[in-house]
Amino acid sequence: MTTKPTSSRRKFLATLGAGSAAAATVVLTRQSSEPAAMGETVTGQGKGYQLTEHVRNYYRSTKV
Repeated sequence: MTTKPTSSRRKFLATLGAGSAAAATVVLTRQSSEPAAMGETVTGQGKGYQLTEHVRNYYRSTKV
């Protein structure tokens, strides 16, 4: 009777764990990067980021 080495099983489980951690990081990062209040706009002198109706529609279309 021959026994198979368990290193391939260990590699698989390690890869599975690393993939799960990476997926969790992506989900948490994506949630924290959403605008705090969708109704507020950043006011300034016309430069930089502005939360317009077009941008709100885009955010709505990308929600999972």
